[in-house]
Amino acid sequence: MGKPTGFIEYESEKTTYRPVDERLKDYNQVMQPWPVAPLKVQAARCMDCGIPFCHQGCPLGNLIPDWNDLVYRDQWADAIDRLHATNNFPEFTGTLCPAPCEGSCVLGINEDPVSIKAVELSIIEKAWENGWIKPQIAENKTGKKVAIVGSGPAGMAAAQQLARAGHDVILFERADRIGGLMRYGIPEFKMEKKQIDRRMEQMEAEGVIFKTNANIGENVSIENLKEDFDAIILTGGACEARDLPTEGRELNGIHQAMEYLPMQNRVCEGDEPADDFIDAKDKNVVIIGGGDTGADCLGTANRQGAKSVHQLEIMPKPPTTRAEDNPWPEWPRIYRTASAHEEGVDRVYAVSTKRFIDDGNGNVKALELVTVEMKNVDGRMSFEEVAGSEKELPCDLAFLSMGFVGPEKPGLLEQLGVELDGRGNVVADPKTWMTSVDGVFVAGDMRRGQSLIVWAIAEGRSAASGVDKFLMGESDLPAPV
Repeated sequence: MGKPTGFIEYESEKTTYRPVDERLKDYNQVMQPWPVAPLKVQAARCMDCGIPFCHQGCPLGNLIPDWNDLVYRDQWADAIDRLHATNNFPEFTGTLCPAPCEGSCVLGINEDPVSIKAVELSIIEKAWENGWIKPQIAENKTGKKVAIVGSGPAGMAAAQQLARAGHDVILFERADRIGGLMRYGIPEFKMEKKQIDRRMEQMEAEGVIFKTNANIGENVSIENLKEDFDAIILTGGACEARDLPTEGRELNGIHQAMEYLPMQNRVCEGDEPADDFIDAKDKNVVIIGGGDTGADCLGTANRQGAKSVHQLEIMPKPPTTRAEDNPWPEWPRIYRTASAHEEGVDRVYAVSTKRFIDDGNGNVKALELVTVEMKNVDGRMSFEEVAGSEKELPCDLAFLSMGFVGPEKPGLLEQLGVELDGRGNVVADPKTWMTSVDGVFVAGDMRRGQSLIVWAIAEGRSAASGVDKFLMGESDLPAPV
């Protein structure tokens, strides 16, 4: 390593954010860029640890110690080469990934881990600034055509890999813009969409064709797709949201998170607000679900001028440090504060929603909560209500952000007739990535269920390798998983 004693000499520093009172006035990126000098110090904390567990923590197998060392030595062009060797879109992961690599960092055994995400994002941003990101155009064309259905990170990664291998690739997206949940599920203040747009320009130069407003199984025939293409990859994600079937669910003002977030994102893209635009201004907002999507709803509601925001979580509040049953190098299940939480929220743990309360006109005005205790019954987790703990919480808007239960079945999947597993996900051969339908492959959340962006990119790359081998008999494309 460039500084073998760096982890002893230097303290960990965290990414800084724009002041709350400033960033609440706009939808621009909340993170501030790292100056080079302190970033090199953070890269120098990467240890000569012998076995870099960060590799196994990252589904992509990112060569983290390599590019930490190169950043410390000011060799940025070499650093982006090492970063791109395993990851098509470091700006996506450097912005959105929760960094399982940092959870596996050897330094994290008894110190704060290396700030891997900050180094990763800084490398790719410097590469864009210096014009180092160029199209990688295939020298020879194969004459094979591949259709990719779904333009999230898995679909984009598969498309880029296959185009670079010389195949003709068309990426189909049912929405009006490319990017999947990155475009319409992730708020602008968390990831500015220019990051997607500049990658699209690179991919178009490499030969990828993007087709929007193309809903396979509805306005685009599956049979035509099977006739026109030599292979198909399904990367449509796990978009079936978990619902809350409780009393009062039908009241006005109760929405799934993915009914809410895309509306504001479209306005940020320059569209006029829809007639049914959901606006939190001057309203008491309750977010049911304590994860990242809930935090995205929180940041959006505060920017719209919500009167109050509560975020509810059925699980108990996590500890601030690893529990005994959560040892390194497992992902640390600890209390975390997102940038949106710093902007104003009451976080409530160990509660369940019993019912939504009607204002008399069909609108929600409050919800009834009950405290719950987590129990382990025969190895299965359950929740028991605490008697007498019911209370009401004012609520003009409720957003359900309790995760997703798998891919949507009507249309594409039902018409294709692909095999599904017990959780409703598409089954694939673990070696070839092919589904039960010949020539049809799958990758990302549609196969593994709701997961991380880094897994989506890794699976997209692996499925691309499987398709390339299916079409050509062999493949030099990497398959990280």
